[in-house]
Amino acid sequence: MHAHVVGWGKYVPRRVVTNDDLSRMVDTSDEWIRTRTGIRERHLADEGETTATMALEAARRALEVARVSPAQLDLIIVATVTPDHLFPATACLVQDALGADHAAAFDLSAGCSGFIYALAVAAHLLETGAYRTALVVGAETLSRITNWSDRATCVLFGDGAGAVVLQAGENEGGVLATVLGADGSGGNLLILPAGGSRWPASHRTVAEGMHYLRMQGREVFRFAVRKMPAATREVLERADLSLEDVDLVIPHQANRRIIDAAARALGIPEKAVYVNLDRYGNTSAASIPIALCEAAEEGRIQPGDLVVCVGFGAGLTWGAAAVRWTRPQPPPLSRWRRFVHRLYYPLAALRSWLRRLGRRMAAVWSWVVGERGDRDRQRS
Repeated sequence: MHAHVVGWGKYVPRRVVTNDDLSRMVDTSDEWIRTRTGIRERHLADEGETTATMALEAARRALEVARVSPAQLDLIIVATVTPDHLFPATACLVQDALGADHAAAFDLSAGCSGFIYALAVAAHLLETGAYRTALVVGAETLSRITNWSDRATCVLFGDGAGAVVLQAGENEGGVLATVLGADGSGGNLLILPAGGSRWPASHRTVAEGMHYLRMQGREVFRFAVRKMPAATREVLERADLSLEDVDLVIPHQANRRIIDAAARALGIPEKAVYVNLDRYGNTSAASIPIALCEAAEEGRIQPGDLVVCVGFGAGLTWGAAAVRWTRPQPPPLSRWRRFVHRLYYPLAALRSWLRRLGRRMAAVWSWVVGERGDRDRQRS
């Protein structure tokens, strides 16, 4: 069995913050940000938008492209470092909102490498025959953990979500090979210090800004420009392929200098590297699936193409996936078919509400029965 990418979708918030907007908040400028990062603007979540709501919209779009019903999903993995809650998993919230009643669901945290990690896990599970159809989502609301008075970090990050649908098939292609790695000795280089069991939320952690992400940029830069080319070469070696076979590289969209340095180290032309960093900034685990989706929509990926997705992130972690594309961009659904497809979701919401109501009624009934039993025992 092979795990094929059969659907893709993305979502970014409507709110756009440009470099000029940031220059009115901190001591920076459009020129300073563009020359050092390659970023022009980023999308930030509005009030009411969360990692789960963005993941849900990206998932719906991916399912629509795949022509797959939520009822067909066996597995949902959401890669994120900004879940709605520590628990329940954001993947469970997405599973409920989709109405994917038959799907197992869990979150995966591997920083900006999270989507590659999740893709690898899902692909291996499909290859074993344990599952047939999986939804893999990378989604982040980094604006909620960014210190907007810190010039070194606030210019870098954005919010968004990207998703792919994987389906097992006997035909050749799909996810050919994956490489995953970690080096926990660098965990302090990119970290959200507080909010976990080590430093629970307190007046002190809030006052000291420990609920904002912290990054040692130079060390992360050196790590990235070393690991991205190495992971790319390793995954191609595992797939018994070479750089000459690659049609498109989709790197984690963190910094244009990192992307350019990695491309030079690999000796690949600029046209073979997909970049949308200028419009979205660093969206962590969402960056690769958003870029993958855009590349497919723009016709940059065609059936038979070899695509390498490669990233790095907090942990420190890194990963790469070699994918032989087997699915053409499908024609848009007709208005009627789109209506029927989207009708599933309000029905899923109704079903979820009825289940919650049923649990409340069961609790009330249990209490009534218990009270009646206590009274009967007292009388006897």
